[in-house]
Amino acid sequence: MTDPGSEPASVSIVAGAGGGAGGSSGRRPWSGDETTRLLFAGSLLDSLALFSTMPFLTLYLSGISTMSTVAIGVVVGSASLVPAFGGLAGGVLGDRVGATSLVQAGLVVHVIVYALLAVTRELPLVIALVVALGVARLLTEPSTKKILSQATRDSDGSVFRLRYLTWCVGAIVGPAVGAAAYAVADWMIFVPPGIVLLVYLVLLRRHAPRLRLIEARSSAEEAEPVPWSQAFADRVLLRVVLAGVVLYFVLKQLDSILPLVIKAERGESAVVVYSALLAVNAVLGIALQVPVAQLAERLSASAMVLLGSGAFAAAFLLFGALRSGTGFLFAGIVAWTLAEVILLPLPDMIIHNRSPNGGKGAYYGLAEFRYAGFCLGPVVGGGILGAAGPWPYFIVMALFGLPCWALLRAPHLHGPG
Repeated sequence: MTDPGSEPASVSIVAGAGGGAGGSSGRRPWSGDETTRLLFAGSLLDSLALFSTMPFLTLYLSGISTMSTVAIGVVVGSASLVPAFGGLAGGVLGDRVGATSLVQAGLVVHVIVYALLAVTRELPLVIALVVALGVARLLTEPSTKKILSQATRDSDGSVFRLRYLTWCVGAIVGPAVGAAAYAVADWMIFVPPGIVLLVYLVLLRRHAPRLRLIEARSSAEEAEPVPWSQAFADRVLLRVVLAGVVLYFVLKQLDSILPLVIKAERGESAVVVYSALLAVNAVLGIALQVPVAQLAERLSASAMVLLGSGAFAAAFLLFGALRSGTGFLFAGIVAWTLAEVILLPLPDMIIHNRSPNGGKGAYYGLAEFRYAGFCLGPVVGGGILGAAGPWPYFIVMALFGLPCWALLRAPHLHGPG
């Protein structure tokens, strides 16, 4: 394999870290490694499972119950709340019992839960099973990131940009699969994720010895076990966690509050317009990867953070100009997606570079608290929209680009710890 600096654009997407020009030079190429290909395949299958179910879960719950919209939102939101507050426990378990074993356990829970959801319509059991999906996620997510970080320890963390790419693909294909399943029968939305995660489990079990060897080698480099409390004492990590909360708070506006504004302005055509926006967002999430990676090779990390934060601010202001024409919405989604591509992978990249090998599970687990932003976003955003109206809402949200920039701009965050 050639040096990353001489690879074609289609490959060099994984080289740019946002660490300045030539930031990846001298690092060991990893993109041809079988282990990373396995982990990316697993990430793709995971995203397909998630996006083929979650967009339709509210419809399923409304169809089998008389719960209010708020109650349904709480149940669906529990799948994010559980990993947000339990992620540290999942990460610490990954450090103690082994990340590979924990990911396998999480996949087993996922498969069992989806199978049970497909065969029961008893509301209390369905609610418990939705919460169990959050438990399964806290078992898999921090440990998967730990293994990926250890498997690519000589890289600059750009692997997490490619991992984000797999989620973009899942966001395109997953809803189409879920819609087709829902058209057959509402309970069928639980069948595709159960199948794809079972495939992931089989693949993981086949390659488990190699993954455990990677874990063992990394852990052997630590002179002594890393206490989980070190994560709480790491100010850089706490800063990254706070940045993640802000990012996810902002991101949640796209699928919670923006549709309400579009509906108020466009009426019956809102569904078509919003669906088109999401499609553009998903496609651009893939198309912008190479340009952003190339740009990251030329600009400093601080400049990239400024660009991403500014893009979020510009997106909200463009969304606010909806009354002047639908074209402003689509201009806004371009800026929005640029911000996503730049900023979303950064917290995981920073943790990759700065966390100790023996404590990566705890570090990535604590970072899962970012999902609290998903819960705060609709509450705060909806409150501002209801109290002040669309333009003040969009202006306030545009200002949230500032804390993103302030928390992630420091150059020392983006290099090895």
